[in-house]
Amino acid sequence: GIYPSISKFFRILYGWIPFSIGDVFYFILSVLAIWYVIKHWSEIRTYPLRFLRDVLFVLSIVYFTFHLLWGMNYYRQPLAQKFAFNEKHSDDDLIGLVEVLVLKTNELQLSITQDTALAVKIPYSKNEIFNKTLIGYENLKKDYPFISYQKPSIKKSIFSTALSYMGYGGYLNPFTHEAQVNGRLPNFRFPVVSGHEIGHQIGYSAENETNFIGYLATIHNTDIYFQYAAYAYALGYGLSDIRRHDEEKFKELYAKMNPGTQNNFKEMADFWQSFENPLEPIFKSIFDTFLKANNQPKGIKSYSAVVSLLVTYHKEHPINVK
Repeated sequence: GIYPSISKFFRILYGWIPFSIGDVFYFILSVLAIWYVIKHWSEIRTYPLRFLRDVLFVLSIVYFTFHLLWGMNYYRQPLAQKFAFNEKHSDDDLIGLVEVLVLKTNELQLSITQDTALAVKIPYSKNEIFNKTLIGYENLKKDYPFISYQKPSIKKSIFSTALSYMGYGGYLNPFTHEAQVNGRLPNFRFPVVSGHEIGHQIGYSAENETNFIGYLATIHNTDIYFQYAAYAYALGYGLSDIRRHDEEKFKELYAKMNPGTQNNFKEMADFWQSFENPLEPIFKSIFDTFLKANNQPKGIKSYSAVVSLLVTYHKEHPINVK
C-alpha cells in the first residue's frame, strides 16, 4: 500500500529534529483553541449550535486526515498470518513458557549483576537506548524482511509527565509519524517500549502485535541489557495472564524469580503508582473506546493478547537457557 511511502516521507522530514514536532503542533493547537473560545465566548453562548457545527466540521477533517495518514493500518493483514501462527495454546503451554522465561531472566540478571539480589540498572541514556534499538531492528530484518525500519524518527515526548499521569508508555503521532516514548519511564522498560512504538511506525496498529514486534526487536539485540529487558517484559505478561486464572501458580512461579528481577518489577509498579490519579481510568476508558472503534475489539486488553503470540513463537523458537 501507500502507507510505507507516507511514513518514510514524514520520518525523513521530521526525524532529524531532536524534539517532537508533533507535540509542539498539539500544544500550539491547544493554545489556539483555548484562545478562540475565550475571544468568541459571547458569540458561542448566543449561537451554541453554530459553534457545535464548526467543531464537528473540524473534527471530521481531523478524523479523515488521521485515516488517510495512518488509520487504515487498523485493517491490515494480522501479523499472526504473516508468521503463519496458530495462536491457540493451552494453560500448560503458557506455564511452560513462563517457567523458561523465569530461568532466562534469572540467568541474565545474575550475569549482569553477579548478585541475585541486585536489580539490573541499564547504564544508557534514553538517546543511547534509541540508537541501540535500531540495531535490534537491523538484526530482526535478517529473519523477517517484512519487519524493516529505515530513516528513524523516535523521540522522547515533551508531554512525558502528562503521559505518565495518563498511564501511557508512549504513542505514535499519526500526523507527523514520530514515535514518541515517555521519557520518564525507567530504563528497565524503555528498550521494549521504544521497539513497540517503532512497530506502530512501520505500520502495525494492533497493540498486541506491536508489543510482540517490540519484544522481538529487543531480544534480537546483541546487548545483554536489552535481552534482559525483553525477556523480563514477556515474563511480566505471562505471569499476569497466569494470575488471572491461577493465583497459586502465579505465586509459585514468582517466587522462583531472582530477588533482583523482583526488584525490577517493583520498580515499575512503584513508578506507575507514583502517578496514579482519579483521571487515569477516564483516559484509559477513552483509549479503550478508541481502540474498539478502530478494529481492535478487545480494546485496551489487546495489549495482554501478546501472550498468544509469545507462546506460539517460542514453540517454534525455543529460548536457549544455559
